[in-house]
Amino acid sequence: MKNLVKNFIIAVIIFLVITGIFSTLNLSAKKVETIDLQKFVEQINAGDIQKIAIAGDKLNITKVDGTLESLRKETNETLGELFKNYNVDPEKVENIGIEVTEESGWSYWLGALLPFLLPLIVVVALIYYMMRQVQGANSKAMMFGQSGAREAPKNSKNRVTFKDVAGVKEAKEELLEVVEFLKNSKKFVQLGAKIPKGVLLMGSPGTGKTLLAKAVAGEANVPFFSISGSEFVEMFVGVGAARVRDLFQKAKKSAPCIIFIDELDAVGRQRGTGLGGSHDEREQTLNQILVEMDGFEANSGVIILAATNRPDVLDPALLRPGRFDRRVILDEPDMNDRESILKIHAKGKPVAADVNLRRIAERTPGFSGADLANLLNEAAILSARRNKTQVGMDEIRESVEKVMLGPERKSHILSEKERNITAYHEAAHSLVAHELPHADPVHKVSIISRGRAAGYTLKLPIEDKHLHSRSEFIDDLAVMLAGHTVEKEIFGEVTTGASSDLRHATRLARRLITEFGMSEKLGARTFGEKEEMIFLGKEIHEQRDYSEKIAETIDQEISRLIAEAAKTALEIVRKKKDKLEEIVKILLEKETIEKEAFEKIFK
Repeated sequence: MKNLVKNFIIAVIIFLVITGIFSTLNLSAKKVETIDLQKFVEQINAGDIQKIAIAGDKLNITKVDGTLESLRKETNETLGELFKNYNVDPEKVENIGIEVTEESGWSYWLGALLPFLLPLIVVVALIYYMMRQVQGANSKAMMFGQSGAREAPKNSKNRVTFKDVAGVKEAKEELLEVVEFLKNSKKFVQLGAKIPKGVLLMGSPGTGKTLLAKAVAGEANVPFFSISGSEFVEMFVGVGAARVRDLFQKAKKSAPCIIFIDELDAVGRQRGTGLGGSHDEREQTLNQILVEMDGFEANSGVIILAATNRPDVLDPALLRPGRFDRRVILDEPDMNDRESILKIHAKGKPVAADVNLRRIAERTPGFSGADLANLLNEAAILSARRNKTQVGMDEIRESVEKVMLGPERKSHILSEKERNITAYHEAAHSLVAHELPHADPVHKVSIISRGRAAGYTLKLPIEDKHLHSRSEFIDDLAVMLAGHTVEKEIFGEVTTGASSDLRHATRLARRLITEFGMSEKLGARTFGEKEEMIFLGKEIHEQRDYSEKIAETIDQEISRLIAEAAKTALEIVRKKKDKLEEIVKILLEKETIEKEAFEKIFK
């Protein structure tokens, strides 16, 4: 509507400008006076007329003084008859120049009609343009059923291949079969083999599901249609199903090709359970996807890749053979994969010679591929802010802490008493972590505020772990409670600084008992089943499968584990009080202790 109003205003301005130009031209031209026959005869007899131009029934008169006049005569009456009827003296006529001009001609008609036709043409064009705009709006209203899938054509200069995807070796091997089918499908057809119609990429956010789908299209060098699951659903019922049909029709015309549906759980949630609320439009869209993937019509040459980080909520019909019958899991990268990912993202960045990406990979357990890309980007931004020409090791280390804990809060200035408490708190965490055999080694201790923490102790595993023992969890509980314990031991009272540690310790103790079966008293079983219900937000409800007596025992076990962990931390603090004081002294002086300096304290 805004465009229509804008175009109308522009057209009116143009019309007014053209009208003004013609008005100016008419004003600048010489005025022609229209006279009657009686006056015309009198002027001839008086000798005031110099020239007469005859144009049909119109006489254009030029007087001796140069003024112009015009006269209309009868159509069938000649000029001689006119003079005779009015008894004009023939001698007076002999001195007048008389000429006859052609009445017709394009210049005559153009000059006569242009001042009227041009504004009319402008108005007609404006009306036509506005009608086209209205028709375009109507056609857009009827285009709801067309999918908004973005197509990345083959032979694209910026295509992604498996070389651009580090790690996920098993996932790439699974997808190589899809690439081989798209390149040479006859080899499979001759043996009677059928390539999976759908491949579901499952993994945590940032593990590279979308990037891997692009790499499959790049390796196969086929068209790649990408769309998000949320783009199917609209407020109008049936639009999502229509968009699914339109998407598959486009894909069939470009076969062999790949359709990539990101965030499949937006439309693929389980039907009929109330999970996510009752939504007819979403269910119709899901039904259409199911039909297109394995319905009456075969989608030969069209392979559907989908990505989700919530495979547990997908409808079982999506996961049956014939639809998404191949599921590829993308785990968090291990140390070697993290190093490879860092090398890929370091390309194009002027990295200093002293940067050791292996050490950065060791320092970033649990980081996804997206986290590592963000890490190097933050390091580059920090280097530019410091007016450096290369990305150094210090900037990368600082970016690791920024991604993990948040930016430094330089304006958050602690008082001398709070600074002292924070130093003892973090020193106790690091001391207990160093003394316990199953705790992860300390990499850094700092009393500089980051994020919501007044200080932090960075402890990281030597190698990637997939299985954790009870001894490791018990030692972690002691490390968590070390700060709370040392505050009570040194200052005689506790502060709110240990609230986060207590929350994490209580949660870990409960999981040891209810999930991992690591309680000697309750035995090897789990307690409770968690169900996720989404209604006005995310809520997790626990369904109890145990009695109130067992619930009381669980609470007693949680309290016992926490009490034993606090006792262990207190014994270490009292036994190694000299080391504790040394760590506190260095922290108050330098605010930060790196791994090498920390280990020197105990040597």
